[in-house]
Amino acid sequence: MTMMPPSTTIPFDNLPTLSALLAGFLAQFLKIFTTWYKEKRWTSKKLFDSGGMPSSHSAAVTALATAIGFQDGIGGSLFPLAVVFAAVVMYDASGVRLHAGMQAELLNQIVCELPPQHQLSNIRPLRDSLGHTPCQVIAGAILGCIVSYFMNRSA
Repeated sequence: MTMMPPSTTIPFDNLPTLSALLAGFLAQFLKIFTTWYKEKRWTSKKLFDSGGMPSSHSAAVTALATAIGFQDGIGGSLFPLAVVFAAVVMYDASGVRLHAGMQAELLNQIVCELPPQHQLSNIRPLRDSLGHTPCQVIAGAILGCIVSYFMNRSA
């Protein structure tokens, strides 16, 4: 059995890695503008927050799967692995994490209504922007496909 020599390529030299990173960053950057459109205020904090429009998680994993499809084809074993990975991430973002955020919002509201002398009235509020609506997930997935498509065309 012969061993393959270690790869000499840099991880940032391949299309799937670059597509995923660019799509994720672009989605995070766009959140600054979508927040301004929705809330009429500028906040750079959204550049590092989870939740919001579009989903950066969806953009990154969809760009990864799409770029793998472009690079290696859809007939190998790597593309279905990436598609399943993307589906799990997007399901989690619009399901588990979305509902955890809703519960956090409700708990924050309950704590705010406690009397000041209550032992829980001084706790720090829970983060409630955790997940994504299905629309935010779909927007992220579309963005990921677009980024991967243009990255593939420029390569």
